Amino acid sequence: MHPLLQKSLSFERLTPEEALLLLKEAEWTEIAQAANAVRHAKLPGKRVGYTVYRIINYTNVCSVNCSFCSFARKAGERGTYVLSLEQIRSKAEDAKKLGADQIFLQGGVNEELPIEYYTDILRMLTQELGMSVRGFSPVELVRIADAHKLTLVELLNILKAAGLSSVPGAGAEILSDRIRKILSPRKLSSLEWRNTLAVCQKNGLPGSANIVIGTKETPEDIIAHLDLVRGLQDETGGVKSFVAWTFQPQTHDFPIRHVTPMEYLKLLGLSRLYLDNIRHIEVSVLGMGKAVGELGLVSGADDINSIVLEENVLESQGIHGIAEAENFIRGAGFTPYRRDLNFTCDL
Repeated sequence: MHPLLQKSLSFERLTPEEALLLLKEAEWTEIAQAANAVRHAKLPGKRVGYTVYRIINYTNVCSVNCSFCSFARKAGERGTYVLSLEQIRSKAEDAKKLGADQIFLQGGVNEELPIEYYTDILRMLTQELGMSVRGFSPVELVRIADAHKLTLVELLNILKAAGLSSVPGAGAEILSDRIRKILSPRKLSSLEWRNTLAVCQKNGLPGSANIVIGTKETPEDIIAHLDLVRGLQDETGGVKSFVAWTFQPQTHDFPIRHVTPMEYLKLLGLSRLYLDNIRHIEVSVLGMGKAVGELGLVSGADDINSIVLEENVLESQGIHGIAEAENFIRGAGFTPYRRDLNFTCDL
């Protein structure tokens, strides 16, 4: 085994330079083996988590114009929409009938929506329907605050009072400004993304973090991303889980490359080793499929991400119901448990 993996097995923190060396030189099987050992040392037993929620994309109007997104539309363009409160209620009630008690509220960056639009939705979902809500990516929050001449903390207090309980680490993709200038130059910079989430987490809105690979990123970009997330978690402790995704083809303007299962599992395992302060590592069954998902559970992951009842951005290769999720986990040799988006089961 690579000597740096022995360091991880001794629970010594890897430096960025060491992680880069592992990413470039170590065999994926060795990284997976070490990550699996670390996972079981930190989380003994065979429990594997899953959660159930519905994504509600409340608008597709967006001013950010990411090169990889086929979902967003410019204001005034044909096909734009803004969901009404009743449309959102209907989607949420349908989700409850299917066993979901959580909503992931996310949309394009639409500066024209009044602040009451968001607070009415949150109150309806949480107070009337009794659901919990994770919502609004960092760039959405920053743009909403700017549009309404609020500080970020002022906006967060308004949204929390209306029922928001979590903020996702969405819009991260690759936290390297070199890559962000290629993919989404109008989005937040890496530091702005990090600092926005830090404010959210310090103000009682924990969340998740992720990485998306499969374009022009280099190993150096990947390690920079992981290091930024680890530093955020050192500061806040508010990152409840981390998941690796892969880009999927959506537009003709966006260059993607095929990510092999071996490359994905190597990154997944390295995430477990490098992100030594994040308790839960999720394998993306949604994006990678069941076969890779099963391997991920012996490569450092302790969670299969989620059953998503509606997804307008990615083509799902994942699991579509509670029974299917639990059967998959049992079939992989583990014991399923249902958790919520904030992993309150850890408290």
